[in-house]
Amino acid sequence: MGLFKLRKNKSYSYTPRHWDDKGEGSPYQIKHKFDDFRKTTGETGSLKTKFNNALEDFNTSDEEVNRRLFIIIAILLFIFLFIIDFDLTLFFS
Repeated sequence: MGLFKLRKNKSYSYTPRHWDDKGEGSPYQIKHKFDDFRKTTGETGSLKTKFNNALEDFNTSDEEVNRRLFIIIAILLFIFLFIIDFDLTLFFS
């Protein structure tokens, strides 16, 4: 009786007729673009090492990017204050 058994998904393995592998892998393999550059996608040991690897991937910061982001936010803030007719002479003497 199949009342309690889950139905198994059908799988289809397609290999093109005139395609030579040459060690590149399948062109139809679904793979994320940045998996080769991350530590968190590979096989890791414990939960602590997974967490530490995720923090290392997350905390890669660049000083130039931070400066550029600050400048963009400041410009957008001044444009917003100009649109709502805020008195900008408070910032300048």
